[in-house]
Amino acid sequence: MRYLIVPFFFIGVLAKGQSTNAPLNSDYYYWLDRYEIKSGKISSQLFTTIKPYKRDAIIRYVDTLNTDAEIFASRSDQFNLQFFRNDSWEWSRAETNTSKKPVLKHLYKKKSDFAYVDMPEFDIHVNPVLYLSAGKDNNRDELITINTRGVEIRGMVDRKIGFYTYVGENQAVLPQYVADEVTRNRVVPHEGFWKTFKNTGVDFFEARAYIDFNLTKHVYMQFGNDRTFIGNGYRSLIFSDYSPPNLFLRSNVKVWKINYLFQLNRMAADARTPGNKRYPEKFLAFHHASVNIGKKLNVGLFESVVFSPKDSVNNNTFDFSYLNPVIFYRAIEQQFGSSDNAILGADIKWNAFKKVSFYGQLVLDEFLLKEITAGNGWWANKYAIQGGVKYIDAFGVSNLDIQAEINRVRPYTYSHYSQYGSYSNYRQALAHPLGANFNEVLGIVRYQPLPRLNCTLKAFYAKTGRDNANENWGSNILLGYQARQQEYGNEIGQGISNSIVTIDFNASYMLKHNLFIEVRQLVRQSKSDLATYNYNTTLSSLALRWNIPQRLYDF
Repeated sequence: MRYLIVPFFFIGVLAKGQSTNAPLNSDYYYWLDRYEIKSGKISSQLFTTIKPYKRDAIIRYVDTLNTDAEIFASRSDQFNLQFFRNDSWEWSRAETNTSKKPVLKHLYKKKSDFAYVDMPEFDIHVNPVLYLSAGKDNNRDELITINTRGVEIRGMVDRKIGFYTYVGENQAVLPQYVADEVTRNRVVPHEGFWKTFKNTGVDFFEARAYIDFNLTKHVYMQFGNDRTFIGNGYRSLIFSDYSPPNLFLRSNVKVWKINYLFQLNRMAADARTPGNKRYPEKFLAFHHASVNIGKKLNVGLFESVVFSPKDSVNNNTFDFSYLNPVIFYRAIEQQFGSSDNAILGADIKWNAFKKVSFYGQLVLDEFLLKEITAGNGWWANKYAIQGGVKYIDAFGVSNLDIQAEINRVRPYTYSHYSQYGSYSNYRQALAHPLGANFNEVLGIVRYQPLPRLNCTLKAFYAKTGRDNANENWGSNILLGYQARQQEYGNEIGQGISNSIVTIDFNASYMLKHNLFIEVRQLVRQSKSDLATYNYNTTLSSLALRWNIPQRLYDF
């Protein structure tokens, strides 16, 4: 990566006015997707499959939608519109964001910013981050807690170079089913390096940062450390934000009805090296092209390859061919006899009606058509498929939204012969948190009865197959597929059955801009012949969040 930084940085001096991203937040982003569905038309500004979105694009889009009185008709929708405009006021210039009574005359002069500087040559926004939560898990004698303190900074220099930084210090006592995952896999879900906190908790530091610049009116680049999400569903089978933030170089072209993303990520191939040695690294080269067809349909194609110069098969050679942003990775593999892990597939979004949107994803890891048609359960017929629907203002009730989704992943999908090729980062899945070898059905009901009150009810049912000691039935993507149990007769859910049912209710009230108080009630039932996966969870919690999204463990 060091060979790439210098040339791209100097290219940035040619940049035009640019924007940083709105940080990934499932609630924040769902609101934006909701209004696209409500409009009945596919956006040519946001291309909602690619997340995160840039702030200037968000403002341009909501201002365009605001010309249709029906889209922001309710009080709650008007509140959300004002929230977006206030949150990115450097682009909207929203007068509603000016505070009537600043704190100590200089702080919170803008409702959305603790402190800011707004000059033609320099723009900066500084905000504190706080997450305090306490609750009770029936499987733990002590309180489960979250204690996060941090700061978030974004800005621009000369309207040409944008920058974003978030740093946060965290201590947590996790729900028991999450703590068990930490014990099994030796990583904290969503996070990188961690250490024990007071014997029963975890302590971890998080940092995300990047620089941003536009090369032309239609091309922008970003370089830094952050997450990515590809898709329109609650889950992503292509590229999710489940694993820790990682180093990336991103280039995006958006012109006419076409959006093209090329991204190179550096990731941790493992997180369990002995002594003080550096974690082994690997890379993900990813590109995604999508096109709007008419006013209601968007179709995308993607391809990715996981590779590593540290893999002994590659003779410690970095394959620079993968840096070609427009080449077909399978062709490179064949030409050089590569054993890297290439994955390809497609996604679709169809805003069929003004209030209804259908979406889906297809991932092809490895397959042979003759083996699929034979129907004999060949192990290397590895694929994943997603289908979903969103219904906005359901049954004529304003701000009542319903979403249903199905995810189905074959055994051994995303896995490879070694840790250097598995579709993972820091021992965590790059796609669905369950890895592979599962079926999942989920439903989400969102209701905003009052402008500041959001209620969300989520229900998940998943059935997966687990492994006994020294077994590999295809669920754990970190295990090499050469140790598979059988060549044929493989089916989803094989191994030791584990069914998981989760009901999660959350009510969140916004006290001030991006300051929330919320209550959560979660019931989770996990049934399996393996004792470590067989228990019930009842969890109640109260939280205060400030400039940070909810911390979720939906697996």
